[in-house]
Amino acid sequence: MNRSSTSPAERLVPATPRGQRTRQRLLLAAETVFGERGYEHASIADITREAEVALGTFYVYFPDKQSIFVEVVDELGARLRRLIAEAVAKCEDRIEVEREGLRTFFQFVGRHRNLYRIVRQAEFVDEACYRRYYDRFAEGYVPGLERAMATGEVRRMDPEALAYCLMGIGDFLGMRWVLWDGKGGLEHVLDSAMEFIRHGMDARPTGADTGSKKGPRKARVPRSKTTR
Repeated sequence: MNRSSTSPAERLVPATPRGQRTRQRLLLAAETVFGERGYEHASIADITREAEVALGTFYVYFPDKQSIFVEVVDELGARLRRLIAEAVAKCEDRIEVEREGLRTFFQFVGRHRNLYRIVRQAEFVDEACYRRYYDRFAEGYVPGLERAMATGEVRRMDPEALAYCLMGIGDFLGMRWVLWDGKGGLEHVLDSAMEFIRHGMDARPTGADTGSKKGPRKARVPRSKTTR
C-alpha cells in the first residue's frame, strides 16, 4: 500500500465552478468517512453517499480510493499551514508567533477532529504522503526560526531540529487538550507551553553554571546498613 503519492501536478482541477464544488464536496466527504470508518473499512460508495453524488461521479475526479485519501491529507496540511501563516503575519516577535501558531492549530483541531486519525493512517496507506505532511510544516517553520536566530530572539541551534521539537509540542498538546478533552479554555495550556518554549525546564537562575566545572562538593552522608 506504500506506492508513491499522486503529485499535485497530476491532479485534475475542474475547469468549471460547478466541477470545483463537486470535487470539494467529495474531499470533505472523504475527510468525514476516513476519519469515522478508517481507510481500510471506508469505501468509495461511502464517500459518494456522504457527498450526495452518484458513484460514477467519483471517477471523474479521482482514479481510486488511495488518491482521494492522499489529497485529503495534503489539503488538510495546506489549509492548516495557510491559516497559521495568516494568524502570525502581524506578530511582532517570535514568542508571539509561537503562541498564535499554537492557538490556531488548537482551533483547527477543534473544527477538524478527524485530523489526527487521518494523518496517522497515512503512515500505512502512503508513507510518502505521511512524511510530506510533516516535512512541509518544517520547511515553512525553519526560515522563520533562522530569522529569529539572526536577530538574537532565539539562540543558535539546529533550526530543523528545533522546528520538529516545537511541532511535537503542538501535536501532543492538541491531542490531549483539544481532541481528548475538548472543553476549551486552553489559555493555561498555552501559558505552560510558552513558559517552556521561552525558558525550557531549567529551574536554576539565569547565568547559573551549566557547564562541566565542578562546584563545591557536598558533604558525604554515611549510608546505614539498612539504606539502599
